[in-house]
This record gives sequence, C-alpha cells and structure tokens, in this order.
Amino acid sequence: MVKKTKTGDADAQIKKLREQIDALDVKIQALISERARHALAIAETKQKEGSNNYYRPEREAEVLRHMLARHQGPLSEEAMARLFREIMSACLALESRLRIAFLGPEGTFTQEAALKQFGRAVETVPLAAIDEVFREVESGNAHFGVVPVENSTEGVINHTLDMFMTSPLRICGEVALRIHHHLLGKGNDPKGAHSVVSHQQSLAQCREWLDANLPGVKRAPVASNAEAARLAAADVGTLAIAGNTAARLYGLHMFASNIEDRPDNTTRFLVIGTLETAPSGNDKTSLLLSSRNRPGALQRLLAPLAKNKINMTRIESRPTRETLWEYVFFVDIDGHMKDRKVAKALADLEKEAAFLKRLGSYPKAVL
Repeated sequence: MVKKTKTGDADAQIKKLREQIDALDVKIQALISERARHALAIAETKQKEGSNNYYRPEREAEVLRHMLARHQGPLSEEAMARLFREIMSACLALESRLRIAFLGPEGTFTQEAALKQFGRAVETVPLAAIDEVFREVESGNAHFGVVPVENSTEGVINHTLDMFMTSPLRICGEVALRIHHHLLGKGNDPKGAHSVVSHQQSLAQCREWLDANLPGVKRAPVASNAEAARLAAADVGTLAIAGNTAARLYGLHMFASNIEDRPDNTTRFLVIGTLETAPSGNDKTSLLLSSRNRPGALQRLLAPLAKNKINMTRIESRPTRETLWEYVFFVDIDGHMKDRKVAKALADLEKEAAFLKRLGSYPKAVL
C-alpha cells in the first residue's frame, strides 16, 4: 500500500473545499434568483397601484447599513457593499432599467461615483458639462444625474451649487468616493515625457508628488481626467493623471499609483432628480438660504438650527448674481425634513430668512 504524501493530502483537502464552495454557489445562485422574484413581485404591486417609482434610495441605504452591521469579514466592508449594490442593481433592472446622466466623458470619477451608487445594471449617459446633466434630468431624458459637489482638499465645485439656484431638481442622494490618482502613459518610460495633463483639481491634488518626481515636466489642465487619458493614448510624450477606469478604457500603462498628496482624498457627489426621498434613519438635508440685509443677519438666520439642536455640517456662500454683494448660503444639516426637530427648525427658518429653498433630504453616504 502506497502511503499518501503531504502533497496528496493537500490536494484532497483542496478538492473537498472546492466541492463545498460549489455547493455554496448553488445556494447563493438560488437565493439571488429568489430575491429577484420578490423584486418583480414588488414591481407588479406598484404597477397595480399606478406607481412607476421603483428606485428607493432610502431602502437601499437601509439594506447596506444592516449588511454592514452584521458583517464580520473576511471580505472588506467595501467589497461586501459592492456585491450587495450589484445584486440590488440587477434586481432593479428587472423592474425598470435606470438611465443615469453624469459629468463625462467616459472614464471620469463621476462615472465611477454613478456606478458605485447605482451598480452596473444601469445605462450611464456622459455629458460635457454640469448644466447639461441638470437639463437632461429636468427634461425627463434621464431618471437621475450625478454631479461632483466638493473635494476634501480642493473645496466646493461652484458650478454645481450655482445650478441649484434656478433648477427645480432635488438632491436624492450622495456618494463619497475615495479618489486615487495614477500616472498613466502609452510608452514604456515616463522619463521622456514632455507634459502631464489632467483636470486642474487633480493636478492640484498631486502637486507635491509632481514637484518631487517630475519637476521639469510641463503641467497642462484639461476638461477632465478622461480627456487627459485620451490625449495620453494618442501621444507617448504625454502623461495623464487619472483613475483606474480611464486607464482600462484607453489601454494605458500605470507608471505610478496613488500619487495624490493626501491618502484620504475624497470627493462628494450628489444624486439629483425629481424624487422626494423618504427618511432612512440616517439622513442629511440641504438648504439654500438668504438673509435679510440687517446687522447680525447670518447669526439670526442660523439661530433656529441651534435653538432646535440641529447639527449644521456645512455652510458655503455664493453670490446671487442678481444684486451686487448679495449672497446666498448653501447649508447641510443632520436629519430629514420629516423629522420633528428638523421640521420645527425649518418652520422657524422660514420666518427669519428672506429666501428658503429645500434642496432635499437624502440618506447619508454609506461607505
């Protein structure tokens, strides 16, 4: 009798584990199919009630938060959340395939944010400018839009804020995307490059790395990181700073990864649409305010928030463009407009403010 070797024991153990994985795959597939059938049943019920609103951001946020609360690894929270988002996206597509407008072109971080929020079972529509994204959603040609609003190191995107002054759209959700910049190119050696191109914010976010590693190379801002990747793909002397999606889309080599100066570099994106989002249990409300022209106006304007113990998480001022030196304030607060304390604070604000516009209540970004 031939005694099994250690290699033979390992092979047998691997075979047994793979058989267990195969059995689990069968169960997982059956459960996903069962979930999809339930999603279709919900869609049929909504249709009978005359409703065609299938996407519920508060419900998806609730599902993800519950998943994270019970998650114990070994997969990372980000990986598990990504899997759940894709399952929800595929199930929703059985009910109604969403059309999502985003600030393009293909391969931008805004597209990554759109796919992070809605999954890949949607149709993404790249548009050339932020105002075009707003118009696409306002016209009904897209169900939702995704636009950048602020970066953790470079501040707010003023064009997005300005659009809310006149647009009837609401904020339906937010996406926080950790931004990793990579040095990309078509050639084999970045040392012979004559220029580095990227969006002006990306160049600013990588300033220290570029100073240390490419001090003599010209830096040229372009409309987007995806456009930078396209230019690099056409010229071996041009390097681009962009993300993974752009690298894959344009077939570029990654000469250096994660070259952003701050490892926590994050951009916040807003989901815009006509939907009034219901409370999810962990929400944020965005407001547009202007004060009356009198001493202590800003303090008076914000007093109702303090009085009702509402936490203000952000305030930005923008000129109204109607009267010289007249400003409006964009304010984010914790809570939903339907929360009792928030509703009371908004009622008090209406009495004090010269102008108050509720931009929307929506779930806080999950991961």
